[in-house]
Amino acid sequence: MLTEEHKLIRQSIRDFVKKEISPNIEQWAQQAHFPSEIVRKFGDVGAFGPTIPTEYGGGGLDYISYGLIMQEIERGDSGMRSTASVQGSLVMFPIYAYGSEEQRKKFLPKLASGEWLGCFGLTEPDHGSNPGGMVTRIEDKGDYYLLNGAKLWISNSPECQVAVVWAKDESGRIKGLIVERGMEGFTTPEIHNKWSLRASTTGELVFDNVKVPKENLLPGIDGLKGPLSCLDSARFGIAWGAIGVAIDCYESALKYSLEREQFGKPIAAFQLQQKKLAEMITEITKAQLMVWRLGVLKNEGKATSAQISMAKRNSVEIALHIAREARQIHGGMGITGEYPIMRHMMNLESVLTYEGTHDIHLLITGADITGIQAFK
Repeated sequence: MLTEEHKLIRQSIRDFVKKEISPNIEQWAQQAHFPSEIVRKFGDVGAFGPTIPTEYGGGGLDYISYGLIMQEIERGDSGMRSTASVQGSLVMFPIYAYGSEEQRKKFLPKLASGEWLGCFGLTEPDHGSNPGGMVTRIEDKGDYYLLNGAKLWISNSPECQVAVVWAKDESGRIKGLIVERGMEGFTTPEIHNKWSLRASTTGELVFDNVKVPKENLLPGIDGLKGPLSCLDSARFGIAWGAIGVAIDCYESALKYSLEREQFGKPIAAFQLQQKKLAEMITEITKAQLMVWRLGVLKNEGKATSAQISMAKRNSVEIALHIAREARQIHGGMGITGEYPIMRHMMNLESVLTYEGTHDIHLLITGADITGIQAFK
């Protein structure tokens, strides 16, 4: 089903991950170290904004290409994919889709190259699954907006130069703004002691009377549709990316089961191990078919939010189950950093929650099939 171009893109990112991420990721995760040098390298390999037109520094690629890039990066590590997908789907996408031409030319090329790192400010300390309840505010002060509030659980924030931030104006309408590093009153405290996404940098966005120039307002969007459309783009990438985790866990389990001998034969010869492996590859294949079809619909402009929700939830759920089954196949070795299983498993606990929780996606699907909204 993949074109030759798709296969070349997949292979180039796979080679990049094997060279730049895989040899180092266990140490980075153990040390909770974010390798800031990877940002430029992602830019060089075209991992930032692959669907953004080339005139703004993007790759000008289709959505299946984007999905394959996310799949291969997440085979390496979910935190590394978070870095890339936040940059492309949550920062570059809204600037391209809703920004002015001046904003596109100013920000997109530097984000695409990795010269700048961006983040996305939506989730707040008291408003996660209910973003419409946000309390971050902007006030019109004539030639600038005064921004006050805070955002929490923000990937890339401690290292960002640019933040796409969503806030309510005096009338309660949600607006998007581009906040830049160095604006007085804007700080990005880092969150420590995470058990998950340890090679990704996560933090807060704090706005204490930040003066944001009027030209930094995203003019092309108004209301909650703006941030939710960004989340659709990011969730599409996760739907592909989580399959990368499943593939890595499956391949590690298959290899280990063929090498590990008990009772005079490889454990792969035992029926229960074959059952686990057979179910893993079946679920991976089903999930790949779902996201491929979703990619076709995205390319045609037909993919719905509900379809994207279904794929995101399904991919993460099957990946988490496969990681747990793979851990069992590895026995005691499965909990060590000699194998990627526990790192993937811990990462997936975040992926299960961010960009819409498992339960919220179930309710989105429920509303789609019944016509009844279980939450407002």
